[in-house]
Amino acid sequence: MTRLLFASPLHEARLDVDLEELARTIRYLAEADTAGQRWAEEKDYWGYTSYASLDDLTTRDPAIGELKPVLEKEARAFAKALGWDHKPKLDHIWVNLMEPGAHHSAHIHPHSVLSGTLYVEVPESAGAIRFEDPRLPMMMVAPLRREDAPEHLQPHVTIAPSPGTLLLWESFLRHEVMPHHGEQERLSISFNFS
Repeated sequence: MTRLLFASPLHEARLDVDLEELARTIRYLAEADTAGQRWAEEKDYWGYTSYASLDDLTTRDPAIGELKPVLEKEARAFAKALGWDHKPKLDHIWVNLMEPGAHHSAHIHPHSVLSGTLYVEVPESAGAIRFEDPRLPMMMVAPLRREDAPEHLQPHVTIAPSPGTLLLWESFLRHEVMPHHGEQERLSISFNFS
């Protein structure tokens, strides 16, 4: 008998939200937020993110304010599926505009329990998100996995989301955005729960 141990669940949902309004918000912020523009330039980020410049988006913008209870409902459902005796609280939310050619290197989200992204505009050939098996650093002499191995046995899982897709994961799960080979901007909204 084979048993699965220590799973890294990923919550995926389709949200019925006004993606056009959210796209307008992201583009407006990308033009108006000079501190965010400066941060992106200093960090060589191809595009714009409000990650380090705006911490009041749920009160600053009505479209993002309306998104907050939707995200909290999904986070509570995910926490229940994880068996948690904990009600996640939205801690930080930011918008992202990735230009063609951009990527986001592998990282985790410290000081939070759940993280996620809502995909607003995803052009063809946009950078997918790739998750890494958290046990990978301990697998020093593990043989390579066959390409047809089940998803839960792969060292990396890549997901190409579509507009309206919401992904939630435990914040310790290392992930990256693969290079964006599309021709238009890729728009998303990311967030952390404490």
